Amino acid sequence: MKNKLLFTITFLFAFSLIYSQSEPQDYLSSEFHKDRRDNVRNLMPKNSVAVFFANPVRNRANDVDYHYHQDPNFYYLTGFREPNSVLLIFSEDQNNADDIFNELIFVQERDKLREMWNGKRLGPEGVKSKLGFKLAYTADKLTEIAPDFSTFDSVLFFDFKNDVRDNKGNVNDLFSLIEKFKIMSNYPIDFNPEKEKFYDVISLAPNENSANVAQVLKSNLRNRPSLKDDKLLNEFQSASSQETLLEIKQKITLRAAESNLDAIALSEIMRQLREIKTEEELVLMSKAAKISAIGQVEVMKAMNPSLSEMEIQGIHEFVYKKYNVEYEGYPSIVGGGHNGCILHYIENTKLNVGNDLVLMDLGAEYHGYTADVTRTIPANGYFSEEQKAIYDIVYEAQEAGIKAAVVGADFRAPHNAAVEVIKQGLIDLGIISDPKDYRKFFPHGTSHYVGLDVHDPGTTGPYRANSIITVEPGIYVQDKSDCDPKWWGIAVRIEDTILITENGPLNLSIDAPRKSDEIEKIMKKSSPLADFILPKI
Repeated sequence: MKNKLLFTITFLFAFSLIYSQSEPQDYLSSEFHKDRRDNVRNLMPKNSVAVFFANPVRNRANDVDYHYHQDPNFYYLTGFREPNSVLLIFSEDQNNADDIFNELIFVQERDKLREMWNGKRLGPEGVKSKLGFKLAYTADKLTEIAPDFSTFDSVLFFDFKNDVRDNKGNVNDLFSLIEKFKIMSNYPIDFNPEKEKFYDVISLAPNENSANVAQVLKSNLRNRPSLKDDKLLNEFQSASSQETLLEIKQKITLRAAESNLDAIALSEIMRQLREIKTEEELVLMSKAAKISAIGQVEVMKAMNPSLSEMEIQGIHEFVYKKYNVEYEGYPSIVGGGHNGCILHYIENTKLNVGNDLVLMDLGAEYHGYTADVTRTIPANGYFSEEQKAIYDIVYEAQEAGIKAAVVGADFRAPHNAAVEVIKQGLIDLGIISDPKDYRKFFPHGTSHYVGLDVHDPGTTGPYRANSIITVEPGIYVQDKSDCDPKWWGIAVRIEDTILITENGPLNLSIDAPRKSDEIEKIMKKSSPLADFILPKI
């Protein structure tokens, strides 16, 4: 089965390259997105509406915006890549004078002048014909067309982060859509999703469990600053008698009934759905992983001590663009020597990597789907004794982590397996003597879901088939660490994009060598970029 799946993925990848046309032909279909909306609907509570907003436009400076990237949930459910839009999904059919419907989408209107500057818009008609929506309207029709939100038992949405810029020149921008929604839904000015969640928990708990709920609340109030000033919650957790407890519970129950807004449930619904990839998603994820791996291979062949971190980053991203990749899945990390010890190092400004190890954490985002692949290689083509000793420990840790990524295993199983290898490895090298000190040199987790986001949402429950995770152990020995100086400045991380199947884990980025001797071998090969020399300026 594993070999068959790998053959299918490889064939589809080759086929898409051979038959590429002027525009990519392998986007997800409108049927895929409609199916995803149906799945959301099936998980919604009765008499509810789910509200999804597009991502905001991010301004860089003056009239220059950052490259627009759609909200992953919005893209997952629509395939729509434009801003200033809102999607409504209803748990049951709705009726108005003209139509019966269970979803509505509101989008930017067509505008010849704006399209001249920023590109063609689909408009409502394009959304209907290309994305398969029955009913689509311009954004200005939201208050006119959308049903009365007060008639629903639950209005599901993701709470706002107050980072949406008001475009004064566009009365139908995202800022305006959100403001309209807040008025339509009676959104409180002091709305707090965590507070509302606790109100619901308290109000729904049986009276005999109220004391236990109060104890749980007490510990949460200490760790959640946004809740500590709420009068009702504080009174509930500090109640001195059962009578007082129930009295305050009644007040909270009445307060909870005042609002039908729910900023928690939708997150849980999307976690369930996005954790498991469909066949269509697997094709795109596999392609993203394969392209990311090819980028690593080409850098291995092109690497030499005179390269800068930014040049190395550029080779990776050049490979991505050769395969028509739209974005990097996240800011590219290229850390030579001690820079590799900085986990989120993205400056990539070191001018010569010299004889150091170079840690390269990069991933291609293809049609919305992101791979996450890290390789660590010696800039001069050969691991030193110390570099190889640490590298091989990380490799064995990753092998153990990948083997643990099986259906039914605990989400932390890969991490636990990798930690045991790294603990013993660090002890054997004399870098630590107490096993608990491993965290000084391995401070992060080993796995996360990956998909439309590099850190994709998921349930973090036992692994299920067709979920995709990373396995990424590492060892980072910072300068001045409490160990022999010969280890200082050595940073190693190995990371792959792993598909969990019923027949075991499948490494989607396997094309990039991982063993130290295999890396040295491929680094001896010539690079097509060897003669790419630009004039000095």
